[in-house]
Amino acid sequence: MADEKNELATSEGTTFYQTKKSRNFVKRFIQWHYRDQPYVRSEKKLESEKYLFWCIPFNRWMLLPIAVLLQFCCGSLYAWSVYNKPLDKAVNGSETAGLAPITFYVAVGVFGLSSAINGPFLERYGPQLGSVIATIFVFAGHLLTALAVHTKQMWLVYVGYGVIGGFGLGFCYISPVSALQKWFPDHRGLASGFAVCGFGAGSIAFGQIPLPLIRELGVPLTFIIMGCIYFVIMMPCAYSLRVPPPGYTVNGMDVYRQKVATTDAEIEAGDKDGFDSLDGKPKEPTIMMTLIESLTSRDYALLYLMFFANSLFGLVVMSRLSNMVVDVFGKSQNVASQIVSANGGFNLAGRLFFSTVSDYVGRKNCFLFTLVCQCVFIGALPTVMENGQYGVFLFMIWIITACYGAGFGVIPAFLTDMFGPKNIGACHGIILTAWAIAGVAGGLIFTAIYDDMIEGDYAPTDAWPYALNFYWILAVAILGFFISLFVRVTLRDRLLPAVAGQIVRMRLFGRSVRLVNDHGLRVELLSKKQEDAEWEQYAYERQAAQGDDKPNEPNY
Repeated sequence: MADEKNELATSEGTTFYQTKKSRNFVKRFIQWHYRDQPYVRSEKKLESEKYLFWCIPFNRWMLLPIAVLLQFCCGSLYAWSVYNKPLDKAVNGSETAGLAPITFYVAVGVFGLSSAINGPFLERYGPQLGSVIATIFVFAGHLLTALAVHTKQMWLVYVGYGVIGGFGLGFCYISPVSALQKWFPDHRGLASGFAVCGFGAGSIAFGQIPLPLIRELGVPLTFIIMGCIYFVIMMPCAYSLRVPPPGYTVNGMDVYRQKVATTDAEIEAGDKDGFDSLDGKPKEPTIMMTLIESLTSRDYALLYLMFFANSLFGLVVMSRLSNMVVDVFGKSQNVASQIVSANGGFNLAGRLFFSTVSDYVGRKNCFLFTLVCQCVFIGALPTVMENGQYGVFLFMIWIITACYGAGFGVIPAFLTDMFGPKNIGACHGIILTAWAIAGVAGGLIFTAIYDDMIEGDYAPTDAWPYALNFYWILAVAILGFFISLFVRVTLRDRLLPAVAGQIVRMRLFGRSVRLVNDHGLRVELLSKKQEDAEWEQYAYERQAAQGDDKPNEPNY
């Protein structure tokens, strides 16, 4: 039975839709889990949150370094490749066993699943409780991994670090993102970048720390020490997280400063004051979408695919970077460790730089730019590797990594702009499953192709087993670029009806373009005057159809 929708009115007089419960159990469970339920705090709790600790007054800017520290620990996941050879040797007896990299893919898969499942939890119970639970899981995962290495049980490594640790890392990752998007409606891009840039920074430090510890203390004790370090850093930060109190405003705006639809007054004005993620301009009051509406919208699906394409190369190759540096270019393990750390620096820079810039040039433009860069450099990498151009190889890898990081820095603000701050926890959590699928599926495909070629006529020192994989990843990146063109970021693009014979409509650098088939296939590039005229006609017909001053409902 198809889901039905009820039209409901908010206290502001705006309208939105709420989906009725389906008779299907799975659908009912999904609707229940992703239902709208506000986070309610007692007066005592609200009073205590005015202080960071004891008598130290709380300020929203304190959350930026706190978020960086939390993500700093989560970013240790990106440094996993430095464990591959020592762990394979300790558990499987050979550095070339190739079983340790699978741990990374397991952790990535569970990371994404955890983010998707726990997004609604953050909106109902707050980021503080979520981060505390996440910290405990990360700590327990490292202890279990140490036991697994000590007993030489590879499956237990997958469970310890991959499942338990991955669950904690995914839960912790989304906690500060959700909080900062609510505290910084006036700087969404900046907050988005700070919320996730620590993840890139973590791989810098944690790409350097494990190897000296392993040489002195062994692999099991190294995991115990690292787990303790994470716990000591993460737990105080977790207790410091919070969301704004009811009625919170800053610089004359509330948490809904950048929203997803609009009122009749804005429609009549042609959305001239509305927020446009394409050009980065702020917008005024609007209505709210339910979480189910957000997750089932066409634009969310396109964002999901776009994010998948932007993540694939950086994620899959990152876990193999150390191996490529050692095997293909003949560098030492210490040099490879330094390269992994430097790569984390570009990941960090991409997250912070592009997220901040997106406040001015728009979120979609940032994604278009990063996908174009990836397509160009991925296409050139096979030739560079075959020719042994080590310096050029590093330059290209680092630029691609910055573009990869950009996606993570920009996507929280992009989602908040389009679907509202109350839905960011779940929307961001679920979209991270695209990253997880890219890591797991992409990693398995990459490994299968690589192993098949190594078992054939190629050696680990050959570049071609890697280069061949780059071609199918390039195809995905190109597809992601074209998909991103169809993401509708403006109110006009979402609401304006199709003209007769219209096949598709998109916006390129601020201009509306549509493909029409009426008496022959043709492309129309609309002038601003023509677009304004069509919008005004639509607004007039919409008001006439309503027959009164009733607020508009979202046309999703």
